[in-house]
Amino acid sequence: MEHTFLSKAAVLLAAAAVAAPIGRRLRIGSVLGYLGAGVLIGPFGLALFGDVESILAIAELGIVLLLFLIGLELRPQRLWTMRRAVFGAGAAQVLVSGLLLGAVAVGFGVDVPAAGVVGLALALSSTAFVLQVLEEKKELTQRHGRLAFSVLLFQDLASIPLIALVPILAAKGRTNLAEAGGAVLMAVAVIAAVIVLGRFVLNHVYRLVARSGVREAMTASALLTVIAVALLMQFAGLSAALGAFLAGALLAESEYRHQIEADIQPFEGLLLGLFFTAIGMSLDLKLLAREWLAMLALVGGLLAIKSLVLYAVGRWQGLEPRAARRLGLAVSQGGEFAFVILGLVAGARLLEPAIADRLALVVTLSMVATPLLLIADDWLMRRDRPAAPDYEMPPGGDGHVVIAGFGRVGQIVARILRARGIPFTALDSNPDQIELVKRFGNTAYFGDASRLDILEAARTDKARAFVLAIDDVAASLKTAEVVRRHFPHVPIYARARNRQHIYRLMDLGVREMRRETFLASVDLSRMVLRGLDVPEAEVRRITDAFIAHDRKRLYEDYRLSTDEAKLIAQARKNAEELEEILKGDLSAEAPRAAE
Repeated sequence: MEHTFLSKAAVLLAAAAVAAPIGRRLRIGSVLGYLGAGVLIGPFGLALFGDVESILAIAELGIVLLLFLIGLELRPQRLWTMRRAVFGAGAAQVLVSGLLLGAVAVGFGVDVPAAGVVGLALALSSTAFVLQVLEEKKELTQRHGRLAFSVLLFQDLASIPLIALVPILAAKGRTNLAEAGGAVLMAVAVIAAVIVLGRFVLNHVYRLVARSGVREAMTASALLTVIAVALLMQFAGLSAALGAFLAGALLAESEYRHQIEADIQPFEGLLLGLFFTAIGMSLDLKLLAREWLAMLALVGGLLAIKSLVLYAVGRWQGLEPRAARRLGLAVSQGGEFAFVILGLVAGARLLEPAIADRLALVVTLSMVATPLLLIADDWLMRRDRPAAPDYEMPPGGDGHVVIAGFGRVGQIVARILRARGIPFTALDSNPDQIELVKRFGNTAYFGDASRLDILEAARTDKARAFVLAIDDVAASLKTAEVVRRHFPHVPIYARARNRQHIYRLMDLGVREMRRETFLASVDLSRMVLRGLDVPEAEVRRITDAFIAHDRKRLYEDYRLSTDEAKLIAQARKNAEELEEILKGDLSAEAPRAAE
């Protein structure tokens, strides 16, 4: 059994490792690569797997983690600013598409209640599919990408009452309506409990785990949060995805948000790849071969109806025609929740299992068609591309500042940026420091700034500046190296412990640096001289000359920093030279930079 398990795991990992790169190499996208790999190794291909349902059940954890990360990104303020797109465009798309698709189902002889549920189920799109495809094409930040995200968010929210509606419809006319009402009350109670516990308990738990200093414990805690809340939701008869979204939304304001996001993302990406592979494995090629004409007609009808509705919604929201068309093609497929709802409808005997199976195949084929439609649209746009894209890009010049290290230096920088109205994201790896600064109204996040995934979660690639205020020399150098390597376009402004620290930062290409005690020491010297009744003009002359001479020698000494003997000899020479300068005329040593 162990050998079988390891063999299957090896096949799935090989499919994930090979399919995505091949898909991108062929310019069809990693999603289509996963689907193709699933068809190849599935029961209708090489038949390396027979039980697709068990794999799909595990892979759906990727959807749960995806929605957790979506919730993690949605702070209440951001959700409020998106309200028109989410509850306007999203609601319009779901209701209109559901009504039209439900009417088609009635035309095929499905009962009206079941047709309504089927229409709304098919109106839902695949969040995982769309976000993955748009992210690969770098379109999530464009206007149609942001509107697609808003529509998908509403669809994810709408799936919850829709799932709860199925048992209520199944109970109609029987004696268990009271039981259905009790289930609704149970669901409300569980949601309220999750909100209360998440608001008042989760942060304290993460704080305790972070203080332990065990990195894998933080990862385990993040995964446990998602799975525990998902299990609670399933216990209440609701979607695990809703629980994950709620858990993420509750942690959106947490100082541990970036650390949690960085820990979760590798699992989410791998499991989503497994989910797409499982979808490909579940593609019933025999049914498709028998009824290919009817299946293609149904898929074409589904894509056409949803694309037209989404195009109209996009134009209503102010998109240009080409961007609205892009929105329609990207979000026109059926979604993963359709499998869940169709299974529930068939299990409740509101729909014949044979019809549910065919509709599930239609949803799968619509997923396969989406990347192909976007590729075709890319070809059309390249063939007839105007001088500038019709859809708008997000406004530039409004990037934030990332502050690594939120101690004394980082907090002062943050206060000045806040006074100027410049947004910033502060990271610190000390949970006690995070807790302390939060008491004084500051905002910072728990995270190791030397980790690439943390920096990516903090959107360093979009930052206007990176302030390196970490006091630990080794951690500072490691962070500088990562930022310079992966984000060379982002300027670094560094705090340095001493001259040796500065030399090592200069080795990494950092040029804007300040020693942490230098200016304070010069200011203290000014106070001492004034206290000794030295004239103010002489005080300024001496200290300004010292600053200019020290800065000049700093860069000259850098060339000798690898030769200790030469450096010591040069330091003695510098001291003698400085003494002579301070005794003489200082006009030649006027300050050139305020370090």
